[in-house]
Amino acid sequence: MLACYYASMEAFTVYPAIDVLEGRCVRLAEGRRDRVTVEGGDPQAAALRFAAEGAAWLHVVDLDGAFSGVPTPGLVSLVAAAGLPVQLGGGLRDHAAIGEALAAGTARAIVGTGALGDLERLAAAFGDRLVVAVDARDGEVVADGWTSASGLSAVELARRCAASGVARLLVTSTRRDGTLAGPDLDLLGDVLEAGLPVIAAGGIARLEDLADLRSLGCEGAVVGSALWTGRFRLADALAL
Repeated sequence: MLACYYASMEAFTVYPAIDVLEGRCVRLAEGRRDRVTVEGGDPQAAALRFAAEGAAWLHVVDLDGAFSGVPTPGLVSLVAAAGLPVQLGGGLRDHAAIGEALAAGTARAIVGTGALGDLERLAAAFGDRLVVAVDARDGEVVADGWTSASGLSAVELARRCAASGVARLLVTSTRRDGTLAGPDLDLLGDVLEAGLPVIAAGGIARLEDLADLRSLGCEGAVVGSALWTGRFRLADALAL
């Protein structure tokens, strides 16, 4: 755990978020399709803008894929035109879908609870290019585009991932996602105890939130609404 902590202190990555619904960038409050809080326009234009501002990675969520279970064709190549590695989630629920996304140019594929029954095989096949999403509401993992409860705790899922050889977790507090209410440090601290590198998401509103996440031991953070609403600039976050 200490080794993981010090490694994350040395290299903390800020991932600007591009969430795509029906071909446009949006932000959803608590991941709810009926609560669009930001209309951000063209995904490729957003990717090019973040690249120009100094981003090292892009975090892209295929919301249509997340809700339907079927990835949106061509989304990866659209945003990858910015020349940055893409971390993609949404609709990647089996070995074939993950493999297709990686073959299409995705640097990392994010999978959720749909892949739980196959974690060891997926971890062995895709190694560091696989990220498991721990999407938690009140400590319980949610599934199917955050629409249903899984009956599994976030900590239990993190431990299962560690035992299966998963390389990295993306931990999101779904109640805080898109709300600018601040990250759930208690949830993140509990999940970090499993010993895996953690990328934090949900609620980040201030530069101080990023400093708190870095001090907690997270290796990076996904920043969405704070950038899209102008709470702080990407350049300021990267300077942290």
